[in-house]
Amino acid sequence: MSAHGPRTPPRVVVIGAGVVGCSLADELTARGWTDVTVLEQGPLPAPGGSTSHAPGLVFRTSPSRTLTAFARYTVEKFTSLTWDGATCFQRVGGLELATTPERLADLHRRAGYAASWGVHGEIVDAARCKELWPLLDESVVLGGFHTPGDGLARALPACRAQLDRATARGARFLDRHTVTGIERHDGRVTGVVTDRGTFPADHVVSAAGFWGPVVGRMAGVDVPLQPLAHQYARTAPLAELSGATEEASRPILRFQDRDLYFREHGDRLGVGSYAHRPLPVDPFAVPGYDESRARHMDMPSSYPFTPEDWAPSWEDCRELMPALRDVDVESGFNGVFSFTPDGMPVLGESRDLRGFWLAEAVWVTHSAGVARAVAEWMVDGRPSLDVHECDLTRFEEAQRSPAYVRERGAQQFTEVYDVIHPLQPMERPRPLRVSPFHVRQRELGSYFLEGGGWERPHWYEANAGLSEDPRLPDRDAWSARHWSPIAAAEARVTRERVALYDMTPLRRLEVTGPGALAFLDRMTSNNLRKKPGAVTYTLLLDESGGIRSDLTVARLAPDRFQVGANSPADLDHLLRHAPDGVHIRDITSGTCCVGVWGPLARDLVQPLTADDFSHEAFGYFRARETYVGHVPVTAMRLSYVGELGWELYTTADLGLRLWDTLWEAGRDLGVIAAGRSAFNSLRLEKGYRAWGTDMTDEDNPYEAGVGFAVRMDKADFVGRAALARAGEPGRRLTPLLLDDPAAVVLGKEPVHVDGAPAGYVTSASYGYTLGRCVAYAWLPAGLATGTGVHVEYFGEKVPATVAEEPLFDPRMTRIRR
Repeated sequence: MSAHGPRTPPRVVVIGAGVVGCSLADELTARGWTDVTVLEQGPLPAPGGSTSHAPGLVFRTSPSRTLTAFARYTVEKFTSLTWDGATCFQRVGGLELATTPERLADLHRRAGYAASWGVHGEIVDAARCKELWPLLDESVVLGGFHTPGDGLARALPACRAQLDRATARGARFLDRHTVTGIERHDGRVTGVVTDRGTFPADHVVSAAGFWGPVVGRMAGVDVPLQPLAHQYARTAPLAELSGATEEASRPILRFQDRDLYFREHGDRLGVGSYAHRPLPVDPFAVPGYDESRARHMDMPSSYPFTPEDWAPSWEDCRELMPALRDVDVESGFNGVFSFTPDGMPVLGESRDLRGFWLAEAVWVTHSAGVARAVAEWMVDGRPSLDVHECDLTRFEEAQRSPAYVRERGAQQFTEVYDVIHPLQPMERPRPLRVSPFHVRQRELGSYFLEGGGWERPHWYEANAGLSEDPRLPDRDAWSARHWSPIAAAEARVTRERVALYDMTPLRRLEVTGPGALAFLDRMTSNNLRKKPGAVTYTLLLDESGGIRSDLTVARLAPDRFQVGANSPADLDHLLRHAPDGVHIRDITSGTCCVGVWGPLARDLVQPLTADDFSHEAFGYFRARETYVGHVPVTAMRLSYVGELGWELYTTADLGLRLWDTLWEAGRDLGVIAAGRSAFNSLRLEKGYRAWGTDMTDEDNPYEAGVGFAVRMDKADFVGRAALARAGEPGRRLTPLLLDDPAAVVLGKEPVHVDGAPAGYVTSASYGYTLGRCVAYAWLPAGLATGTGVHVEYFGEKVPATVAEEPLFDPRMTRIRR
């Protein structure tokens, strides 16, 4: 039940009556929040935003489990809705074509995603593609991915059906109301101002589509969204489609090798293209509905067709479907819709203006699923589905500049149908964020990938001479991308000698004040009431016991803590709950960190400091402020690679001096710099979880194998009551070892138990110490060690075995010495 109680439902104003706004009104009123007003600047039922022109293709399968879940719910809901006697979803199926070997391989990968996320689909040959789509030239097709449950969402009828249901529960929809301002008081939203009056509100949701940045500016809330125009055309009638009695009967079709998609419109075809140059649109310059009509535009979201951009795509269409050589394009437009820097929606409540919510950058495909998640978030305090990939707080400050949003939004448009490797970084703008060690890393020939705007070394060409290992199997072309055998050498040297790792991009928060200890102890699951110098691994849970994040908390003084966190959402969450007198600040950009790990780590560090770094004087999970050479550091005895060592933190201005000091001192010990590729291999051998990949707020600590970080005997903490009610886990994060020493998987692949999909891989990497690929997977609880399973990799079933963790050094003797 909401904090407002059952007697007085909060006043909600939704800005935008497109498919997201209508879906949200339906979801909110179904949950008892019936005082909902939906404001729309255009006329209903087709107000002129992206919903009004959307072609409605719903392909559910995505590399993102969250987006797939959103799309699955959209299909389920719209299938159950009818308007004017017709269903709001036509389950005609989906067909994705391959005309190159690379695309066919990618379709096998997509079929794996589908199996992982519970979508039925199958790889079919060219003959079956021709059977499903008779207009195809079978000779240019190598195969396809057929998903019978996909199809066409009828967006405007779905809006009408949900509008009627919400209205029957008490909601009201007001068109021709242009929002001109957002009222606020004492950090909370209080109302929405329009050209036809002011509407008081306890909650305001911006579901304004590509106008989102405009509404956001009124509220003082940044909305990182770039509208772009996308070409869509309809052909003249085709003889081959004459006599059609339905809007569509064949599967919706993707020709991704040429950035095209197709759907039927009775006896015509609709064709969309992403093959043209990006056509960015300024959301502040989009005309209103009446002004757009005066400019001879059908609606604000429908810009004039640009034939010069279309011409190459039309030739590609005719090559795929010879029947199109006898017809021309009858009409076309450039439709505007939203892109973000990472291609994901922007959802959640602003901390700067409480009660102001975003439900932006949402396509029809995901609309009902997003609406359900946001409604749950508003009413229940959390969505039932993990949405961290969509959280409005996910972007770093450096990723919010208008130039960044514009450039990366355009790149997302260009890459909509590209075959994207999971490690493939954006090309621009780079470099953006660099650690103080960057100049040395470049001198060592670092191969950089990017994350959170940071340049992250994955291996160093300077170590190439160390990489000859006859035991290292050859890799397939896909897993060999953004990988080098040098990573194996760097992992080996870490196990045998000592290596330096740049850990600067890991988030660091400083928490201070007389109430800091009580606050952190209440917010997290482990016992933090330890003496200064203690470091504790703990969990940030939600009220349902789900893992919001995992943290490393170092108590440096009675009222001063350094917290190792994950995403900007952690900072946002702590700031939302911090009491007066507790101060939290992100110190990441002003500091840096070197991980010094390996059996010779003490030999390297001890001569550089006057403090005693012996195991007896400086134990595991302890912290100390000291000096290394001339550099003041905070040293923490931690290891994410399973070896002896320390994390050494200092200020950014002294970072290069720290690196050089360690490097010079380590020469005689054979020190090397090592990258993230080796790091990931080593941490998986130890079974260390990565939040956001291996575990999220959908998972509780006992399922995820981190129950050791929960102290049920301490004072109350967030999530404790839910964990006390939790029964035995029905599934667990399970370690697997691939049986074939030459086999490699990368993550998100389906895992088959007794011949049927039973779960999916989260993280995977070759374990160079073990001589096998290590994969962690969510699987049914109770699978005994030694149980045989199969991981599906590009359509092939790769045998694997359930293993007992930790796979490496189970007695922890290498770390505690």
